[in-house]
Amino acid sequence: MRYLPLTTADRAAMMKVVGVKTVDDLYVDVPAKGRITGLLDLPKHQGELEVERALTAMAGRNRAAGAGPSFLGAGSYRHHIPAAVDHLIQRSEFLTSYTPYQPEIAQGTLQFLFEFQTQVALLTGMEVANASMYEGATSTAEAVLMAGRVTGRPKAILSGALHPHYRDTVRTFTQFSPITMESANPVFDGKEDLSKKAGPDVACIVVQNPDFFGNLHDYSKLAAACRDAGTLLIVAVTEVVSLGAIRSPGAMGADIVTGEGQSLGVGLNFGGPYVGLFACRKQHIRQMPGRVCGETVDADGRRSYVLTLSTREQHIRREKATSNICTNSGLCALAFGIHVSLLGEDGLKRLAALNHASAVLLADELGKVPGVKVLNDTYFNEFTVKLPVPAGPVVDALVKENVLGGVPVQRLYRDRPELANLLLVAASETNTDADRKAFVAALKKVLA
Repeated sequence: MRYLPLTTADRAAMMKVVGVKTVDDLYVDVPAKGRITGLLDLPKHQGELEVERALTAMAGRNRAAGAGPSFLGAGSYRHHIPAAVDHLIQRSEFLTSYTPYQPEIAQGTLQFLFEFQTQVALLTGMEVANASMYEGATSTAEAVLMAGRVTGRPKAILSGALHPHYRDTVRTFTQFSPITMESANPVFDGKEDLSKKAGPDVACIVVQNPDFFGNLHDYSKLAAACRDAGTLLIVAVTEVVSLGAIRSPGAMGADIVTGEGQSLGVGLNFGGPYVGLFACRKQHIRQMPGRVCGETVDADGRRSYVLTLSTREQHIRREKATSNICTNSGLCALAFGIHVSLLGEDGLKRLAALNHASAVLLADELGKVPGVKVLNDTYFNEFTVKLPVPAGPVVDALVKENVLGGVPVQRLYRDRPELANLLLVAASETNTDADRKAFVAALKKVLA
C-alpha cells in the first residue's frame, strides 16, 4: 500500500506558501523534452521473482568490457584492479562507515583520506588536494566556480579539446552563477593556442591533458600567459594513469588540477560510481570545495588526524559554503589509495609504460588498415583515427565481431557532422596481442 502522508488540502497550503498554482509549476525549469508525461511503458504489477527475471534479461543486453577485446575510453578506462583492493575496502570498518560527522572519532577514515590527499598532490604536482569529489566532470565544474571566487572575474574559457561531458557539466553548474562560459570549437589536431584568451575579465582557462582526442600537451607557455594576466589555469586529467609517464600539470604551472580517479582501484561499473580528484595551490585552499584532512598530535603526543577544513554546506551556514558537494566518494577514494599504495612509484611508472606501449602497437597496426589514418602525433594510451566511413555503424558492426572497437566522436558531438568519421581508440595493459589482432582483423572485415 502506498504511503501518501499529505492530503489535498496539505498540498494546496504548501503550494500557496511557495507561490505556485500547480505541482507542475515547480518543474518549469526542466525542459519539456526532459519530462515524462503519463505512465512509463512498464508492467504495472509483477511478483518479486518475475521482476527479477525481467531485470536480469534487461541486464543481459549489456556487454561488459571484460567480455572480449575492448578498446573503449573517452574518459572511462579499463585497467586491472588487484584483488587486494576489493578485499580491503570490504572490511566492515571501511564499507559501513560514511561521512564522519564526529570526524576525530573516525581516525581510520581520516587517515586514509589524508593518505589519499597526499597521493593526489604528488601525482598532480600540486601543493594541496582535497578529500575527493563526485567524479572528474563535477570536479572541473567546481574548479571553474572556485576560479570565479578567487579572481572575482566573470568569464571561463574552455578548450575545444576538453571532454564534452566536462564542458556540459561546467555549463550546468555555471548557468545560474555570475560566470559566463565560452567554449572553443572542437580541436582534434592538438594545435590549439588559448594563450591570447587570458585577460582582465577571464577567471580561468580550462584545458585537458591528455586531451579528449588523445593529444599530449605542454601547457607551460599557457600557464605563463595566464599568470601574467591574473587568469587561473585549470588542467583536467581524465586518465590518471598518464601521470605516471607525463609531466604533471603542477610542474607546468597549473593553478588548479581536476581529474577522474576511476582508472586506479575503481572499475568501469557501467558508468559509476567514480571518484573526483581536486588539487590546487596552497594560497587558494580556503576557496577549495570539499574538505581537507590534516595531521596533528593528540594530548599524549601521538600522531592523530583531524578534519582541518570543511567548507561544505552540511557543516557551516549554506551561504558561506564554497560547494554543495555532499559526499566525498569515500569508498572509491579508499580503493584509489589502496591501488596506488600497492603500485608504488615504480609500479605506477611501469603501468603507465605498459599502457603507452600497448597503444603504440595498436596505432601502428590500425595505421596499416586501408583507408584508416591515425591523427595523433603524440598520445598516451588513447588516440583518434579517421575512418573512410562514419564511425558509428562501424562500431556497431565490430560488436557483432565480438570487439568493442572504441567510441565514435560524433556520439559526443552530435551537432558536428564533420566529425562523423573519427573514432576514439584506447588501449591499456589489459589488452593482449590477440586482442589487437582481433580488432585489426575485425576492422578490415567491416570496412571491406
